[in-house]
Amino acid sequence: MTHSIKTWGRKLVAPRTPKELFRNFKTIGPAGHEEIIASLKRHYFTRQIWEGAVTPEAYLSSEEGRNDLLNHLHLRLNDFRQTIIPWLSDTRHLRGTDILEIGCGTGSSTVALAEQGANVTAVDIDEESLAVAKDRCRVHGLNVRFLQANATQVRRLLNGQHFDFIIFFACLEHMTNDERIMALKDTWEMLTKGGLLCVIETPNRLWYFDDHTSWLPFYMWLPDKLAFLYSRMSVRRPFCNSYLQYSEERMLGFLRHGRGVSFHEFDVAIKNVQELNIVSCLQLYLRKKNILRDWWWRTKQEHAYESFLAKQGPMIHRAFYQPSLDLIIRKETN
Repeated sequence: MTHSIKTWGRKLVAPRTPKELFRNFKTIGPAGHEEIIASLKRHYFTRQIWEGAVTPEAYLSSEEGRNDLLNHLHLRLNDFRQTIIPWLSDTRHLRGTDILEIGCGTGSSTVALAEQGANVTAVDIDEESLAVAKDRCRVHGLNVRFLQANATQVRRLLNGQHFDFIIFFACLEHMTNDERIMALKDTWEMLTKGGLLCVIETPNRLWYFDDHTSWLPFYMWLPDKLAFLYSRMSVRRPFCNSYLQYSEERMLGFLRHGRGVSFHEFDVAIKNVQELNIVSCLQLYLRKKNILRDWWWRTKQEHAYESFLAKQGPMIHRAFYQPSLDLIIRKETN
C-alpha cells in the first residue's frame, strides 16, 4: 500500500515532456538495447569496482549492479528527456545550437541533446565511457563529435571554437579545485555572446547531507584530508574501506569520487556571482511548473534549510542553496 502511494505521488509531481520535444525521441527496439548492453559490459563494466573490492561479474550479479546497468541502459536517458531537456529548452531551443558537453559519460545525456537537433561535441576523460557513448549514438542514428580530454584541455584542443551551450554534466564534483577553476574560466571564454553555461547534477558543498559519495551528514563541509580519513565512517560499502591508507595518489582517486561544489568556485573563476545572470535553476523551475511539487517541498526539512541559507546570504541566487547545483548562467552580450 505504501509503495503504491509513493508511486502515485511520484507520478503527480513528475514533469511532463512537451510534445514538440517528445516527437524527437529516437526509439531503438530490443536489438538496439542488446547492443548497448553488450557495449556496457565490454567497455564500462570491465574494471574491478571500488579499487578491486568487487569483480565486474560479482557486481553485475548484485542488486546494486543490476540497477546500475539499467540506469546506464535507459533510466538516465529517460530522466534527461523528461526533466533536463525541457528545462534547457525552456531557456533556449536546442535545435541548431552548438553544444559542448563536458562529462558525457556513457552517452545518455548526449543522445538526449543530439536527438533534439543540436550539434553536440561530447567530451569525457574516460576512454571506456566514450566507447559506450559512441556505440549508443550509432545505435540511435545520431552524428556526434567525441573528444577524450580533461575539462582543463578543451580550450586548447578546440582552439577558437565557440558554443551556444556549454554543459557540465555531473562532472565538476569529480575535479580537483584547481581543475574546476581552470575549466570554468576557460569554458566561459568559449561561450558565444549570450551563450549559456549549464551546471547539472553537481552536489552542493553547502548542503548538510552528502547523498552523492559518502551518505554521511556534514561530509561535504570537511577539508579534503579530514574527509579522506573520515570516509571509513561511511555506511556505503565498500566505499568505507577504499581509503584506509593515505597517499597522494589515493587522495587524487578520493577526490575523483566526488566532492561538493559551491558558488565560491564561480566567484573565483568567472566573477562575483551576484553579478552573474543566472537565468534558471532546475529545482525552482520544476516547483514553479507543478504546484504539488512546490507544496511537497515546503513540507520538508530541506526547505527550511534552504531558507536558512538564503537568509544568511540573501544576495546570492537561490540556485546555490539547493541540494545540488543545477543552474543556467547567461553570458551577457555587453
